[in-house]
Amino acid sequence: MITRKWVAAGASGLLAALAVGLFPASAAAGEPVGKDSPKVELVLDVSGSMRATDIDGTSRMAAAKQAFNEVLDATPDEVQLGIRTLGATYPGDDRQVGCKDTKQLYPVGKLNRTEAKTAVATLAPTGWTPIGPALLGAAEDLKGGNATRRIVLITDGEDTCAPLDPCEVARDIAAQGIHLVIDTLGLVPDAKTRDQLVCIAEATGGTYTSVQHTAELSGRVKQLVDRAAAPVVTPVATEGAKQCQGAPKLGAGLYTDREAFGEHRWYQVDVKPGQELRASVSLGVDRAVNNDYGVLLRATTIHGREIVRGSEAGDGRTDVISTGLRYPKAESDGDEDGGTAGDGKPAVETVCLQVSNSFSAPANVKTTPGMPVELTVDVVDGPDDAADAASFGLGRGWWLLGVLVLAGLVAGLVWGWLSRWRVSVWRTN
Repeated sequence: MITRKWVAAGASGLLAALAVGLFPASAAAGEPVGKDSPKVELVLDVSGSMRATDIDGTSRMAAAKQAFNEVLDATPDEVQLGIRTLGATYPGDDRQVGCKDTKQLYPVGKLNRTEAKTAVATLAPTGWTPIGPALLGAAEDLKGGNATRRIVLITDGEDTCAPLDPCEVARDIAAQGIHLVIDTLGLVPDAKTRDQLVCIAEATGGTYTSVQHTAELSGRVKQLVDRAAAPVVTPVATEGAKQCQGAPKLGAGLYTDREAFGEHRWYQVDVKPGQELRASVSLGVDRAVNNDYGVLLRATTIHGREIVRGSEAGDGRTDVISTGLRYPKAESDGDEDGGTAGDGKPAVETVCLQVSNSFSAPANVKTTPGMPVELTVDVVDGPDDAADAASFGLGRGWWLLGVLVLAGLVAGLVWGWLSRWRVSVWRTN
């Protein structure tokens, strides 16, 4: 079963809905990738432990081979698929040699099913479990072009080649901004293996699956390969500044960044009169953190006056935390000082977006690289309907407070009148 938390899945689904519903497909950045064929590399553990016969009465290796044959038959023609092994060639006890035992069995490219199946058929459980080096090799195999990239790691044990921590390797890969997702599958995993594979997957936005049967393995790998073939939005890597002045100017689109614990990062967005800025941010909690944390998305003028903000808090029970904001700029608005453009029309306003977090981590947890940030920006025509909450400026605070106070007053008066009426009727009867 897939063990990623349902809360995170719900948050991801909500973000996808927001991206489709609130942010139309007019983004200049983060457009669906359609030029290059998607790339997938299957990374298979061929270490000695794969001899164990605990999957449907056969060895783990036999189950993996059967699943691979089924996956290769079902792979879409547009997918460039490759296969890499770890622990497939060195049977000895020299750790230094065994931890380099990873090689590309079949190159990433147009799939020749017969050749790929023949290569897989030659494998026999042999050596060590160098997951970290295998992930580095797979990332190198998938370099080039702007295609979607996915690594599918299948293993039955945790890495045996520390101190090269595969979880840290996954974070470093994610920090490179190459938009490579790593999905992990554990064959009859123990607790340590499961924890390590979950960490690898979460570091890159991938999924972890526990596998007990051959059908589960083939079905899940097919699903992941098919997912790679579907058009996706690829975020554009950016780097926020430490203050608004000199911050990168973003257009509509989807962006990724990395933010250190307790850091503030700044970006700029231009908003014309009559337009509405819509922005959301998500931080991925890709390592152990202390409870009670939050994320803040704040929009200010270039002179520091706050326009609107969105914030969200968490307590450690989710691995994604998100918030968003909306800022409509009226047709008659100039800049914050009432200025106009050279032709007498209201000037374009440069809005400063601040992304902040209040994360902290236990002393034994590495805080570098920073946590993954995904920022969605869109600028659309402002609301025409006065019933639209944004047109009232509810996000600016005072309108919302006034509406709540008025609603509370009316509700109190109605409830008081009803109570007095009921008492009067009771006394009469």
